[in-house]
Amino acid sequence: MSAHTKHQIIEKDGTPIFVVVPYKEYIEKKKKKSIYIPHEIIEKKILEGKSIIRSWREYINLSQDEIAKRMKISQAAYSQMEKPGANLRKKTLQRIAVAMDIDIEQLT
Repeated sequence: MSAHTKHQIIEKDGTPIFVVVPYKEYIEKKKKKSIYIPHEIIEKKILEGKSIIRSWREYINLSQDEIAKRMKISQAAYSQMEKPGANLRKKTLQRIAVAMDIDIEQLT
């Protein structure tokens, strides 16, 4: 059983601005990969019913043709991948993620 480590909180004018943590804890937290999906993408997916792939493409402001060229496929082929409910293989999702310069976990 490990003892609880008390973190030091540094304040300015009564407002917390920093937390000092043990170095070992900092390194462990840094090793854990966090996946970030912007709120705008979630809105497009949930409220507008767009696929996560289309939502990301629109968020990073690229056309279907630009993504297709990066993937070395036709725009028509890429368009099919963007449809809601498209059942894409992990390898395809990886290629899309690379073309968009994001992590594959942000598409799944």
